[in-house]
Amino acid sequence: MPILVTGAAGFIGSHVCLKLLERGDNVVGVDNLNDYYDPLLKRARLARLLGLPGFSFLEIDIADPLALARAANGQNVTKLVHLAAQAGVRHSLENPRAYIRSNICGHLEVLEFCRGRPGFEHLVYASSSSVYGGNQKVPFSEGDRVDYPLSLYAATKKSDELMSHTYAHLFGVPQTGLRFFTVYGPWGRPDMAYWIFTKAMLEGRPIRIFNNGEMWRDFTYIDEVVEAVVAVLDKPPSLADAKPSRLYNVGNNQPARLGDFIDIVERLLGVKADRQFEAMQPGDVVQTFADMTLLEQDFGFKPRTSLEVGLGKFVDWYCSEWAARPKGA
Repeated sequence: MPILVTGAAGFIGSHVCLKLLERGDNVVGVDNLNDYYDPLLKRARLARLLGLPGFSFLEIDIADPLALARAANGQNVTKLVHLAAQAGVRHSLENPRAYIRSNICGHLEVLEFCRGRPGFEHLVYASSSSVYGGNQKVPFSEGDRVDYPLSLYAATKKSDELMSHTYAHLFGVPQTGLRFFTVYGPWGRPDMAYWIFTKAMLEGRPIRIFNNGEMWRDFTYIDEVVEAVVAVLDKPPSLADAKPSRLYNVGNNQPARLGDFIDIVERLLGVKADRQFEAMQPGDVVQTFADMTLLEQDFGFKPRTSLEVGLGKFVDWYCSEWAARPKGA
């Protein structure tokens, strides 16, 4: 039985597809390949999957009713990993409708698809550390209140959690939401700080540092995020539960100060950054910090990749593969 993966050409989605295929699963991948960032990168990720045994792909918009049913095309899909979303905190200030359509309407269509599948086993979906907003208590725990999002992106992710809880309660759809904390690594997203800084420093351009560098992020390496997704997928909540819906943090449990993060990139590149300090940006939070107790307790998950090692792998990939590619390829 195939596993349906939304956002299959995305950063996390493409890695999850590859992992599932490597262990022998059949995967149906879907993505709308939008232009929020360079579609060439999305197509390059997709090219790594196309042609692999057990993989099929369909370009669809998950917010279109019945699009997912068309992608499944009569196949007995009983597990779904929902990673498609309009990402980016700052972009939600400029294009709010894209977030409502993709993150809320799209999530609803995913829930409706799962609800209508006989014998459906498990929906694993992406939430975000952004739901914690400006919480002052650290580390952030799954039981903390998340009623005060600081961006529309965060508000859509909190809405997804509420919708999922409702479908679990009303219709018995087993599901698990994962609150990802600043995922990074090879084949990552060009709108993220590690990519922006690396590219700018190699090109001799200044980098913008918000809140005068007094920001902390719980950077989480992509391989460990994939490990968590697959482990959770394989162990759905019990259908005997009154509300078969769970939430877990997926983080590194070791926040790094932005200035120290830039120091590491400088050492890896052998380039000194031209640092331009600016005020805090609307929608940003000062700190993210994941309490990983629940995921360790239920799945034995422990992050192992240090920031220096993880950034080293990204820089190696960026310099040897992405920046070195022929223009337009």
